[in-house]
Amino acid sequence: MGQRQSVATTFTGVVKERIGASLAGVDADLARRYPGDPGTRQPVHTVYVPADVFAADTVRFWGDQALASLDEHAPDASSLAVVLGLSEELAVPVYERVRGKLLREPVEDLRIDFEDGYGPRPDDEEDAAAGRAAELVAAMGDAAPPFAGIRMKCLEPAVRERGIRTLDIFLTGLMEAGGLPAGLMLTLPKVSYAEQVAAMAELVGEFEKARGLEPGRIRFEIQIETTQAVLGADGRATVARMIDAGAGRVGSLHYGTFDYSASCGVGAAYQALDHPVADHAKAVMQVAAAGTGVRLSDGSTNVLPVGSAAQVHEAWRLHFGLVRRSLARAYYQGWDMHPGHLPTRYAAVYAFYREGLGSAAARLDAYVNRAGGDVLDEPATARALSGYLLRGMDCGAVDEGEVTALTGLGREGLEGLAGR
Repeated sequence: MGQRQSVATTFTGVVKERIGASLAGVDADLARRYPGDPGTRQPVHTVYVPADVFAADTVRFWGDQALASLDEHAPDASSLAVVLGLSEELAVPVYERVRGKLLREPVEDLRIDFEDGYGPRPDDEEDAAAGRAAELVAAMGDAAPPFAGIRMKCLEPAVRERGIRTLDIFLTGLMEAGGLPAGLMLTLPKVSYAEQVAAMAELVGEFEKARGLEPGRIRFEIQIETTQAVLGADGRATVARMIDAGAGRVGSLHYGTFDYSASCGVGAAYQALDHPVADHAKAVMQVAAAGTGVRLSDGSTNVLPVGSAAQVHEAWRLHFGLVRRSLARAYYQGWDMHPGHLPTRYAAVYAFYREGLGSAAARLDAYVNRAGGDVLDEPATARALSGYLLRGMDCGAVDEGEVTALTGLGREGLEGLAGR
């Protein structure tokens, strides 16, 4: 490397040191609050199952039910293409991968629900269900989904003690059975104030301390399903303060479609993921979470793919469209409430990544090799392109070999460009 050419300057070293010192606090704050993407896999969905119906074979049951629905209502790629409006060229690999996914890993993220899906029960009954949930999760072994955990009752006064007790029984049961699983996920619902998030962070911190776990081992997700979670009484965005109150323990924000819509006065017939009140809430969530490492999840649809073939196809089209809409808006996860939603969840996700594979790979290849082209991309876009390809690989939509053949980059190279 050649010697730096001498050029004239005016600022003294003292000035630069003073500026650096004046911004040291900002530098530290930015690094703490905005660490960027954690670089771990994000599930494409969360399946909620009431605690009283959760069983050892729940994941396989969902996969089998989804396959049966596919066999009955779209037995081959051509029929799925007709139902969902896919091209034959795209439908073939999508269909094959959907079937493979339902056989191999039908559920990516399982949440055993002790809240709305379970309801109020006698204490001894919920105690037993929480202990049983821990035993079953611990015993799943290779059949376990990559992520699993519980949704406890919220920290509002009426159910606070019950929610804390269920959380304690579940976590204690896991520890007694051998330790916390790597993919442990906990959901805190109906959060309205940042102080409730701080309380949850304190609870799991106390558990870690009592059990000799590494500080920060237990993280949780916040359900955004009250208006106060989006806009506080002081007119400020509450969700940003909630992320901060979690002290690094908040992993994601989950939009609660029906509770949030109802709290805004939306009629039951119009409560949906694509309602304007939903778009506003999720836009606020998105901006608040950007750069923090906290991820986003959309909610669910309550239109179930059951009944006649025409009814199932109509529900599939609706669900497919909603999932695609969410993906285009950078909500890469959502809720699924019925086994019949799994075929269209994966079909939508796989079509999203496969149809954009060629274009994304070509743009990234041009960026890396400075080859030019009809789009001039910047480092931020290269990060987005790499993230897109990595998410496609994580969920099984595309294979690493396909991506490497098109870009010359393996996973490590993509992660470097993605800033992971």
